[in-house]
Amino acid sequence: MTQFDYIKDIARFGLENDQEKLKDSLQEMIEHARKSKKTNLAIQLQSILKEAIRHHSSGGSLKTSSGIRFETPNSKGVDELILDQVTSDYRLSDLICTPQIKESLDHFILEHRKKNLLQALDLPIAHKILFYGPSGCGKTLASYVIAGELEKILLVVNLGAIVSSKLGETSKNLAKIFKMAASGDYILFLDEFDSLGKVRDYSQDHGEMKRVVNTILQLFDYLPQSTIVIAATNQVGMLDDALIRRFDTQIGFELPAEHEIEELIQLTLKRGVFTLGSKSGIKRLIQKAKGLSFYSIQKTLISAMKRSLYKLETDLVPAKVEIDKAIWEKLIEEEKTAISNSGKV
Repeated sequence: MTQFDYIKDIARFGLENDQEKLKDSLQEMIEHARKSKKTNLAIQLQSILKEAIRHHSSGGSLKTSSGIRFETPNSKGVDELILDQVTSDYRLSDLICTPQIKESLDHFILEHRKKNLLQALDLPIAHKILFYGPSGCGKTLASYVIAGELEKILLVVNLGAIVSSKLGETSKNLAKIFKMAASGDYILFLDEFDSLGKVRDYSQDHGEMKRVVNTILQLFDYLPQSTIVIAATNQVGMLDDALIRRFDTQIGFELPAEHEIEELIQLTLKRGVFTLGSKSGIKRLIQKAKGLSFYSIQKTLISAMKRSLYKLETDLVPAKVEIDKAIWEKLIEEEKTAISNSGKV
């Protein structure tokens, strides 16, 4: 059968309200998508199916590890709070980081692959993880890696936007987001988590801010262990100590060292079309790039790849393109100047 045939069956059984045949057809389409290497489609359909089954079996509510039940929320009023709902094809091999970071992520992922075993032995599952460190050093990518490895949908939330827009509604909005995450097999990614500390610097209502922090503490405590929360911050020192203690795992990211810059170059050029030519001068470029984030280094390298391609003055796809090292060096210097002028570290 083709994907079109599965869609016709799903439409027919849905209109006939034949739940069993609808579920079977949806499962067959999921398997077809997997075999066709349409991973994102398979994951999203699987999530829809799991959520529907869970909703029916629990009577519309979900029991948490603390004995509390989260009612399955109406998506109304939640969609605008979530930046994106995404699936990911990223794996640990796509992340350049220290062996310690990779080991910590590997253990965290393994806990969720072995969650049935841990639950059978009444052992807690680590499901709250804090990423901290400079911007552009892999925190967001690491969240996509976890989502990809565990084949879960990532709910991306910009906490800064929620906190700064209407402080008085922050607690209510956070509760909506956490309830949505708890209602399905999701990973909740809270970006700009340090916004909870920054608000104090803006001379906002300290009493309201305290209520927001208490709300998050309670939501953390009542979240099912099957639901993962990832928080990311550039300024971990601004976070309340009680918040930091709630995280099962804390991972610090740093600016890349020389060998990590070299690994990033190899990863970026892995298709083999682009090359830096002779090794002469590459080490000097790596030295020049030190102090920049993974993001900035890769951005400048990709720009150099494009500009070197344009210099060929052809629309034909070339077999090989040698990157102009002088172009890349100039872009590195411009990136450092831009960062320095913006006041960022």
